[in-house]
Amino acid sequence: QVQLVESGGGLVHPGGSLRLSCATSISIFSLFTMGWYRQAPGKQRELVAQITSGDDTTYDDSVKGRFTISRDSAKNTVYLQMTTLQPEDTAVYYCNAVWGSYENYWGQGTQVTVSS
Repeated sequence: QVQLVESGGGLVHPGGSLRLSCATSISIFSLFTMGWYRQAPGKQRELVAQITSGDDTTYDDSVKGRFTISRDSAKNTVYLQMTTLQPEDTAVYYCNAVWGSYENYWGQGTQVTVSS
């Protein structure tokens, strides 16, 4: 059974930084497209950043220049470095792994709260 376990969330002041990690049990991790999504209260889940098997990255406009997604295939782990955090970044952040049409997995989420 595939597992994705997020960590690194917490409470941070505006302007602060956090690094989220998502450790997976995927044996062919390098083949998967990995993504970070977030869901704020009362809002739909949205894609924040994505990294393909070829290390191509995409970002939502709201986080460009502030967030960086990366992956370590030796550790089967994907990261999201978040800087200059703002209150509007407050959400539950979810890790996602996709390969093809049938392999699609989610983590349980980690809370990020940006508040003074």
